[in-house]
Amino acid sequence: MTLDNSWKDESLPYEERAANLVGQMTLEEKVSQMAYQSSALPRFGISEYNWWNECLHGVARAGTATMFPQTIGMAASFDVLKLKEVAQIIATEARIKHEAAAENDDHGIYKGLTMWTPNINIFRDPRWGRGHETYGEDPYLTSRFGVAFITGLQGSDDIYSAMQSTNQHTLKCVATAKHFAVHSGPEAIRHEFDVHPGKKDLYETYLPAFKAAVQEAGVYSVMGAYNRVYGESASGSAYLLQKILREEWGFNGYVVSDCGAVEDIFMHHKIVETAEEASALAVNNGCDLCCGFIYPHLQSAVTNGLISEETITKSAYRLILARMKLGMFDKETKYDGLPYMLLDCAAHHQTSLEMAQDSLVLLKNDGTLPLDSDSGARTEVARIRGTRKRSFREIKTIAVIGPNADNRASLYGNYNGTPSETYTVLEGLRERNPKIRYLYAEGCKLSGEPNESGWGEKATSRLAEAIKCAQTADAVIIVTGLTGETEGEEGYGSGDRESMDLPAPQRMLLDALASVNKPKVLVNMTGSATIFPHAETYSAIIQAWYPGQVGGLAVADVLFGNVSPSGRLPITFYASMSQVPDFTDYSMKGRTYRYFDGVPAYRFGYGLSYTKFEYGSLAVSRAEGGLLVTANVKNVGGVASKECAQAYISWVNPKYEAPNRQLAGFTKVFLKPGQSEKVTFFISDDQLKLFNDDGKQVEHGGAFDVHVGGGDEFVTIGYRD
Repeated sequence: MTLDNSWKDESLPYEERAANLVGQMTLEEKVSQMAYQSSALPRFGISEYNWWNECLHGVARAGTATMFPQTIGMAASFDVLKLKEVAQIIATEARIKHEAAAENDDHGIYKGLTMWTPNINIFRDPRWGRGHETYGEDPYLTSRFGVAFITGLQGSDDIYSAMQSTNQHTLKCVATAKHFAVHSGPEAIRHEFDVHPGKKDLYETYLPAFKAAVQEAGVYSVMGAYNRVYGESASGSAYLLQKILREEWGFNGYVVSDCGAVEDIFMHHKIVETAEEASALAVNNGCDLCCGFIYPHLQSAVTNGLISEETITKSAYRLILARMKLGMFDKETKYDGLPYMLLDCAAHHQTSLEMAQDSLVLLKNDGTLPLDSDSGARTEVARIRGTRKRSFREIKTIAVIGPNADNRASLYGNYNGTPSETYTVLEGLRERNPKIRYLYAEGCKLSGEPNESGWGEKATSRLAEAIKCAQTADAVIIVTGLTGETEGEEGYGSGDRESMDLPAPQRMLLDALASVNKPKVLVNMTGSATIFPHAETYSAIIQAWYPGQVGGLAVADVLFGNVSPSGRLPITFYASMSQVPDFTDYSMKGRTYRYFDGVPAYRFGYGLSYTKFEYGSLAVSRAEGGLLVTANVKNVGGVASKECAQAYISWVNPKYEAPNRQLAGFTKVFLKPGQSEKVTFFISDDQLKLFNDDGKQVEHGGAFDVHVGGGDEFVTIGYRD
């Protein structure tokens, strides 16, 4: 049979070419394209292709690449423009690595252009091990970051640019919004867990980021979750994948299962009894690509009448079209030939550093920070906070203590690549201020129980050195926390946390250092909310997350006052575990700043600076399609700094259950001392609506309070629509 090679004609629309190619495939060939390890098609001269690639915060698992801060840290920057720049860099490095691999006929895993990122699930519970892969607890913040990352990665700003049938736009990479939907732990039971959220919570909290990814960013791929939702596997759900994703939102891309999730349908969820039935159910309900090994059963499923070949053809077409849109069947694309020297280059490292600097959240400061001796910034902080300036002009020695002080793993998070250079906190301090003598002591193990060994090593064996270093030095920096190996995904680390407490060895260390009467700064490196023992004894506290390859330099820059901290918390730091509902309860009642009625240790959006900003001239007016909110922000302190201006709305006497308040806008501005700037937020009519128990948006038709401010203080104005 003579093949029709018109699918190679680059003058034709991608859609026509894909339909022509798939139309000539046999059933076996079509099915072979629906596994993540897609087979070669020798008849057509098409190489094998592995769909699995990762780039959560840099190209992952494929050798050397620039590593940015872990996702939760980038969310703390509250800077969507910087995140988009990060995504553009990641896409560039992915293209370079893909081309280099293809030149050497390497089509293996982690070499493709279909990236299984971003994770836009809601971080609803601080115990969830994968929470640090997300953009935090707020649906609006997650939506904005998701859209920025997707458009940066795919290489377009146009709404639906990748989805429009007549558009010949070549995708730089394919982004994958995951895990659709209602997925945030527990990890240990994810393969059999069945989630039944109220429709209000579903549409108000769990779905908005995915809707924005589809309708604003034109995301070309969506990954299902492991768990069931309303009794259906999320990777084979007619309700999620057909009714909501395709019919309500108009999604035209392809759906991929989470890895092993289709196998779960019969092995753990027990929805059907066989692999053949599970495969047919998943594809019939819209799951085009299987990260697993059971889709070859689709051939017998067709024979046995469980699925039609027409349905198989539809899925194969979506997948081939994605590869068409990536330019894989073109002679060349505008992304070919990117210089290999751009990979892991100094400019990309600089962006990683800037993002890390912006991600650090200053939670407490009595005037001790910054530890500078020349700039006068600390004097300014002391004046603003009403505290006495500490004298560090004669500082000569700093004790650097803790299991994460010189721990490279604390920079990485998870789903990471291999950085060519790294700076731990200790290394960053030495690099930024080599004149100071640093006394280093690990102090304790990172985790585990502080038990005495059989050879006589006591649980307290590392404490004496730490205490002596602290007593000897002029100031003390304690670096605590976890790593992506101690909180993470089931199967890739220890999974979920049991509580917000630091591990027992670290609590023991902090107990021992509590009585040391020296200025003490706590730097905590975790991907989730943490309870800080003896918080009252610290002069300052910094939440540093997992700050990426040059994170140690960023921490040193903030400690020494080279930059003023501007990060804000993308999650609530609760005061105790008694404030957190049951882990398996997916109701939002009592969860996150939106529905939590208690007093947290540190609220969502909180963060201090080395200067002071004042907000004034707050005004709200009706604009087409929403409200226009303006305010004047002025740096009334003496230190140049970025400021994260945030706008929230709250509903006055709502007819339906409403959040306590809801983030409605944010922007990052840089202001020198005495400088002011007008910030503007547009709050759409949809943002002003509420959700009823059926998940439908309803008009409030009443009064609102609009709150505008930064990480510390807010001004409020009332508005009646």
